[in-house]
Formats: sequence, structure tokens, C-alpha cells
Amino acid sequence: MNHSTEVFTLSAGPTMATHRTLAALGQPIMYHYDPVFLETFGRTQRKAAEVFKTKNDMLLMQGEAIVALEGAARSLTKPGMKVLNLVQGVFGKGMGYWLESFGAELHEIEVAYNDAVSPEAVEKYLQENPGIGLITMVHSETPSGTLTDCAAIGPIAKRYGALTLVDAVSSIGGLEFETDEWQLDIVVTGAQKCLAGPPGIGMVSVSPAAWEQIESNPNSPRASYVSLLDWKEKWLEGGAFPFTPSVSDVHGLESVLDQVLEEGLDNAIVRHTNAASATRAGAQAMGLELWAASESIAANCVTSVRVPGDLEHLDIRAHVRAKYGVMLSSGQGAGNLMRLAHMGPSANAMYPIVGLTALGQGLRDLGAQVDLGAGIEAAMSVIAQNN
Repeated sequence: MNHSTEVFTLSAGPTMATHRTLAALGQPIMYHYDPVFLETFGRTQRKAAEVFKTKNDMLLMQGEAIVALEGAARSLTKPGMKVLNLVQGVFGKGMGYWLESFGAELHEIEVAYNDAVSPEAVEKYLQENPGIGLITMVHSETPSGTLTDCAAIGPIAKRYGALTLVDAVSSIGGLEFETDEWQLDIVVTGAQKCLAGPPGIGMVSVSPAAWEQIESNPNSPRASYVSLLDWKEKWLEGGAFPFTPSVSDVHGLESVLDQVLEEGLDNAIVRHTNAASATRAGAQAMGLELWAASESIAANCVTSVRVPGDLEHLDIRAHVRAKYGVMLSSGQGAGNLMRLAHMGPSANAMYPIVGLTALGQGLRDLGAQVDLGAGIEAAMSVIAQNN
């Protein structure tokens, strides 16, 4: 195995960091109660809220975003509570396991992992099953590259009196996301996907209605690494930390938030959209089939394609990494598919060409019939039109 650092990381996260981000991560370690760091932490929190497009409370929780997701789910779920979980991929399914372990009466709408749960299906389920108190969903299912229509589902949930918990780990910073406009109660993201920051910190926005539910829930974790209430009482209300935060991760997070805000969120979304369009055009012209049932539900942070013939995704990933120095993502439980990510810095002009070339030639090496030239030409045509 070549352990050289000269690898194109076009995986579905963690993603490549810019030199500016790496420099921020390399700042001297500070005491977390140094006034300079306290100011930095508060400033970073406000910038995160700006990226979420929310006036709700914002928490910066240590650990990969899965920690914040577990904390949010545990905090909201009362024993016997009816929870509707939307499942269209690996992470949605995993949320259901959590909810059951927290004592929820679990209800699920599940579709094939190349499809998406529709707002109409959600409304119909709520009509037929009164008393649902919480709806959980994944905005962008990274393993399968599909998108949930949170913009439509959020208001539906409100009409039926249900809170919402959204896993937006792989979407915020690269896909359109409007926390307040979409009436979402708790939203969680990480720094390591479209924002291209360190994987050790998560961000959580919490609405007043969600806090009311959490504070009345006897199951809400306290004195715990995953406790939202600890962060509310210690930091939001007291200006102290429930435990020592990673100073370096906060510096890195502030840097990536600065970068996306300086670029402009709308511009970042267009950049990710253009990269996705080029990648999909190239993959299809190459003769590959998109994994998503339709492009309307394909997330613009990652392009998923079906593996042709009798090849296996893990073999392809290993071959492309070893021979061409390009790190792609495989299906991660969603199916026999390959994923070309376009997140953060990799959602730029020529990175889709690198990914498509490495994947296409790798498939040819392993015996698949693909038209690599047609794929690159199609992708370049889209790139030329958009630049």
C-alpha cells in the first residue's frame, strides 16, 4: 500500500481541506478559558448559525457529527413516544435502531435505497397514524447519494404537531438548506463534508419547541458526552463548558465557516451543483448507470453509480487507490455502487475529471466495458459551459 500523502481524496468525507484550513488547525493550543478562545468559540457559534440560516440556538459539540445526532435523538425521545423515521438509506436505518433503544414506538416509511420518501407519503402516514410526536430524516443520504425533500416535509410536520430531527451532515455548506424557512426543529451537521473541515466537531441547531420537549423528557441525557442540556445550561446560559472542547477543531471549524461565508452560500451551492452536473454527465456518457432512481432526488454532494457486470465495489475502490492514487468511496452498505464525491474544494472545475478518469480506467483495468473518452468529453463540455 502506498501511504504517500500525494493522494486525490475524492471520497464522501472526510474531504480534502484547504491550506487555509490546515493552517488554522495548526494554531497553538490554547487554554479553553483563555478570553481569546472564549471569544473565538462564541464567534464560531454565530457563524455556524449563519450557515444554517437559523435564529435558533446553536451548539458546537465535540466529536464526529454522529455524537451530536445520537445526543439529539436521545434528548427528544420520550418512552413510548410515537416517532416516524424516514428510511431511504443506511443512516436513516441506523436512526431507527437508536430510536427503538431509547424507548420510542417506532414507525417507519422505508423505500429502496436508490429512492426517496416523498412528502405525500409522509402526509398520508400522518393522516392515518395520529399522535406522531417526532419525525426523523436524513437530508442527504451519503452512502446512496439521495436527497430528502426537507423543505416540504418540515411544514407538513408542523401542521400535524410533530417535531423534526434532520441529519444534514453531508449537505450543509454545499446544498440548499433553510433551517428556519423549512420549520425544522433540530438540525445536525458535521464539519468534514461540504465544509471540508475537521471530522471531530459537530454543529446542532435547536428550536424553542425542541428545547421544551428535551427539558420535559426524563430520558434526556445529563452529565453525558452526548447531552444537549449540559451544553445549554453550561455554555448557552452560563458561559462555561461541560468539558474541554478541542481548541484545534474549533479553529479549523471557524476557518471553513469563514471560507464558505466569504464565497457566499449561494455561490457554494452553485459550485457543488455544477460539479455534480459534470460528474453525472461524464458517468452516463461513459456508459455507467446512476444509482439514484431519478436525478431529481440525487444529492449534489456525491454522485453514485452502479457497479457494472460482476465487479465488486470494494475491489474497484482498492484498485483505483493503489494504482492511480485516487481515493473514491464505495457503497458503505447501500449496495454495490461507487461514489464520486464533489464536496468542498473537490467541487471545483477539474476534480470531477480526475475522479471520472480514475474510476473509468480502473473499471477498464478490471474488465468492464466503459467509454472513457466519451465520459471525459461530456464532463468537460459541462465544465466549459459553467465556467
